[in-house]
Amino acid sequence: MATITAAARPAAARQFVMGTVFEWEGKDRNGKIVRGETRASGEAQVQATLRRQGITVTKPIKKRRMRSGKRIKPKDLALFTRQFATMMKAGVPLLQAFDIVGRGHSNPSMTKLLNDIRADVETGSSLASAFRRYPLYFNNLYCNLVEAGEAAGILEELLDRLATYMEKTESIKRQVKSALMYPTAVVVVAFIVVTVIMIFVIPAFKEVFTSFGANLPAPTLMVMAMSEFFVKWWWLIFLGLGGGLFFFFQSWKRNEKMQVFMDRLLLKIPIFGDLVEKSVIARWTRTLSTMFAAGVPLVEALDSVGGAAGNWVYKVATQKVQVQVSTGTSLANSMADAKVFPNMVLQMTTIGEESGALDRMLSKAADFYEEEVDKMVAGLSSLMEPIIIVFLGIIIGGLVVAMYLPIFKLGQVV
Repeated sequence: MATITAAARPAAARQFVMGTVFEWEGKDRNGKIVRGETRASGEAQVQATLRRQGITVTKPIKKRRMRSGKRIKPKDLALFTRQFATMMKAGVPLLQAFDIVGRGHSNPSMTKLLNDIRADVETGSSLASAFRRYPLYFNNLYCNLVEAGEAAGILEELLDRLATYMEKTESIKRQVKSALMYPTAVVVVAFIVVTVIMIFVIPAFKEVFTSFGANLPAPTLMVMAMSEFFVKWWWLIFLGLGGGLFFFFQSWKRNEKMQVFMDRLLLKIPIFGDLVEKSVIARWTRTLSTMFAAGVPLVEALDSVGGAAGNWVYKVATQKVQVQVSTGTSLANSMADAKVFPNMVLQMTTIGEESGALDRMLSKAADFYEEEVDKMVAGLSSLMEPIIIVFLGIIIGGLVVAMYLPIFKLGQVV
């Protein structure tokens, strides 16, 4: 049994290219059973297409059911780019590569997006133009590199570079998130444990202590007062925390002033600020290296670099660098005037400009800072464990000691 795809369409039917995908099964001229999928405006068009290919339909043609897809994430786009680059390097035709990658993707939303892009390309649009119609998923950097690859006839090479860039960028983001996730998770667990103790455990101790008829120590009275507040207003505490966190993250995401404040603050936080700075510099140098190697002019490349860095401070610095470079100042001097780039990056940039190998020097700088991020994440993981143990010991141990002080006092009296 063979499996084929009826992908051929007459020129007159190009207007229906955005149609539904139909599944069919039939027999070819040799009587062999074949099945496949065809995108068309209706069943009649599928029948006509198959008839021209000499296929006789033996079962009812059905519309392909599309599962509800998840949100498309950057890692989905990175995976698509890597698979697409591999297909192009292997000599697979463009439209067929879209079919193969789209069908093999686990996220139906990504499959639909690729089918839509394929349809745009099939109607005559360039690949870069098709990508530009979906700015939510493909930014200027992505589209500029694809456009440069199409113009120079080295699309597969630039797709490979783009895939490497996206994979490294996602790797850095994942490492930074993992470094921040551990202490955040511990704080959340500690809060839940304290809440349970305050609402259920301490009230039981309170009933016992009331029967003593003696004055309680100040720490015990303070903990009992906190417990009473938790028992009475626990719903307000959870509502306030949940609403506050939601409002905070929404403001961070949507309000420009909040983004500026948080980006500056993240760079100044002890220990974690150094990690954020190194990850931003790694993304900045990696982005500029990738675009410059693709033949994108330096001034034009800097348009995408600032946004790709992911930090407002470096975005503003990049804009200043771009203005100075456009007036004839060297890149290294412009970066030095911005006063946010380390000496190592400035020296590598200077060497790259003098030797005519700027893309390689920036790539080496990106490699160095990516390794630094790896080492810092590993070091922070080891450092955070004892700090978190001490933190939990102080919080939970403090509550336990405060509640047992009256018992110790009673034992001394007896």
